[in-house]
Amino acid sequence: AAMVQKYQSPVRVYKHPFELIMAAYERRFPTCPLIPMFVASDTVNEYKSEDGAIHVIERRCKLDIDAPRLLKKIAGVDYVYFVQKNSLNRRERTLHIEAYNETFSNRVIINEHCCYTVHPDNEDWTCFEQSASLDIKSFFGFESTVEKIAMKQYTSNIKKGKEIIEYYLKQLEEEGITFVPRWTPPVACKLESSTSHTRRPVSPAINIPDSATKEGLNNKEILNASSSPSEPTAGTPDDKLDADYIKRYLGDLTPMQESCLIRLRQWLQETHKGKIPKDEHILRFLRARDFNIDKAREILCQSLTWRKQHQVDYILDTWNPPQVLQDYYAGGWHHHDKDGRPLYVLRLGQMDTKGLVRALGEEALLRYVLSINEEGLRRCEENTKVFGRPISSWTCLVDLEGLNMRHLWRPGVKALLRIIEVVEANYPETLGRLLILRAPRVFPVLWTLVSPFIDDNTRKKFLIYAGNDYQGPGGLLDYIDKEIIPDFLGGECMCEVPEGGLVPKSLYRTAEELENEDIKLWTETIYQSASVFKGAPHEVLIQIVDASSVITWDFDVCKGDIVFNIFHSKRAPQPPKKDSLGAHSITSPGGNNVQLIDKVWQLGRDYSMVESPLICKEGESVQGSHVTRWPGFYILQWKFHSMPACATTNLPRVDDVLASLQVSSHKCKVMYYTEVIGSEDFRGSMTSLESSHSGFSQLSAATTSSSQSHSSSMISR
Repeated sequence: AAMVQKYQSPVRVYKHPFELIMAAYERRFPTCPLIPMFVASDTVNEYKSEDGAIHVIERRCKLDIDAPRLLKKIAGVDYVYFVQKNSLNRRERTLHIEAYNETFSNRVIINEHCCYTVHPDNEDWTCFEQSASLDIKSFFGFESTVEKIAMKQYTSNIKKGKEIIEYYLKQLEEEGITFVPRWTPPVACKLESSTSHTRRPVSPAINIPDSATKEGLNNKEILNASSSPSEPTAGTPDDKLDADYIKRYLGDLTPMQESCLIRLRQWLQETHKGKIPKDEHILRFLRARDFNIDKAREILCQSLTWRKQHQVDYILDTWNPPQVLQDYYAGGWHHHDKDGRPLYVLRLGQMDTKGLVRALGEEALLRYVLSINEEGLRRCEENTKVFGRPISSWTCLVDLEGLNMRHLWRPGVKALLRIIEVVEANYPETLGRLLILRAPRVFPVLWTLVSPFIDDNTRKKFLIYAGNDYQGPGGLLDYIDKEIIPDFLGGECMCEVPEGGLVPKSLYRTAEELENEDIKLWTETIYQSASVFKGAPHEVLIQIVDASSVITWDFDVCKGDIVFNIFHSKRAPQPPKKDSLGAHSITSPGGNNVQLIDKVWQLGRDYSMVESPLICKEGESVQGSHVTRWPGFYILQWKFHSMPACATTNLPRVDDVLASLQVSSHKCKVMYYTEVIGSEDFRGSMTSLESSHSGFSQLSAATTSSSQSHSSSMISR
């Protein structure tokens, strides 16, 4: 199986002008003592423009790769040759470097692209970026070894790149070269020479990074400015991470970790409009999955869907915890630990979990814990600014003094486990350290109940002290400054955390009251969720009375790929049949699944398609609208998107049979919201949508809207 590895660097900023960086860069050739594996290079091709602005040079580079002797012997080579093509444009002050391997090019494909450009906000600084891909088709059965060697060599060279430039800059400085003049067009000796004092190049392809891009350039310039004219975003530097920012706000990452962060972030920007999480939060999900980009993307998407569904982004501003919580929930923020992490103190032993669950229901409790976590994220950000180094997690101090059998009340433990699960899934890598103090004898029982639900990475951060051990060596003072040890632990710091205590029974509510309350609190979300199975689409009926209404939709594909359709029918479909044998009960927990279109109906006779089908991939958010032309019944349909089967034969392929055995791969999940708007009100709502979603302007980016229905569907690709 072929393996493709990709790498994308952050932006590295040199606080030196482009011309000086070029002078330093040129010194790497023909060989460079700082790169021992770079043995030699020969110029194969060279081109210079008459005015000296363009200089293209192609070199064949000889590398002595540090690989096991055996592998070299099997491969039958001592050296690996690369072709490197450098295109320098002195007028635009850019250098583009393309490199690919010549040796083994039919087995391994390595492509690298680097560019040096002028910093968009300071023309005396230079930016450097690089990206690369490695595709190993086959290598005598040593594919994974070759991959490891290549990745190791590559990442060590990334680190060296900066040192090399700085080494030659220093060398230049020692020789007294600290300034290299910019290129200026040669003065022509013809009559025009009198007009050339404007110092603007004669050629039309000027690209001055700062202002010109805003004023709109002609096509040729756009092509020069950005490699892919269809994505103007690619050129905006504020959307890129630079190496210094990563070090200051996110931490010391290896080149491959940086690359994972940049690529996941880029993917989010392309697919999720609106709020994308902060860089440090994306990084938490990557860390939780050991920087496996696909696994991290999956849990991050689930979390984003969950945040949207439960309006978590607004929790801190809009939700006021009920008085019972403020009085009886014995937890609160308390300064910070010795590493600068925010410190949360929880006096679990003093807390009447049973009373709280009975008075509030677990929903309100969960919501409260979420607001604590949201506050924790905010405090990490603040402490990162205050302490001048990245702080991405908090420390939690749990005091178990007073823990007794009441805490083992089953619904209470169940509520606790559910809360832990939600927090683990949506706030990974936020717990820096957990100090459990004054653990009583019942604690091991509770611990065996809870620990299986806690991720291994997290469990390593737990420190448990029985009795008064926390006061001894290796105790609390190793982690928390003496001045802020709370009074209830024998410290001298007044701690504002409520003392908890028993919740009066008069505040208990019946299960029915809590049920009604819960609906309001939690499950009531404007989005519905639906499951889609192979052969069982989910369909929603919308009856239209006024011919020119507008049907709008907004949905997220949480799992799997689906096809979205909209149909019109003059006759009402049969009400959906619920299977009397309860076959549906299998699917019900994952959201509803309803079919409305009768099996005997024929497309074109009983119902018609009013929009082209839209294929939507996992993780996409789609918004769109359809202006209805006729009254009657409209059916929105989300259908499983299956790969076309082998066309040449009707026999099932082995792969198809195997795939159909994996039921999970045939279930898609969609979260949707639909609304019908009168056409006169629609203009207003369009503009409101426009303001909240940039990109609504390119309405039919992904769908070809049928000419008759002025429909629009936007999809975030």
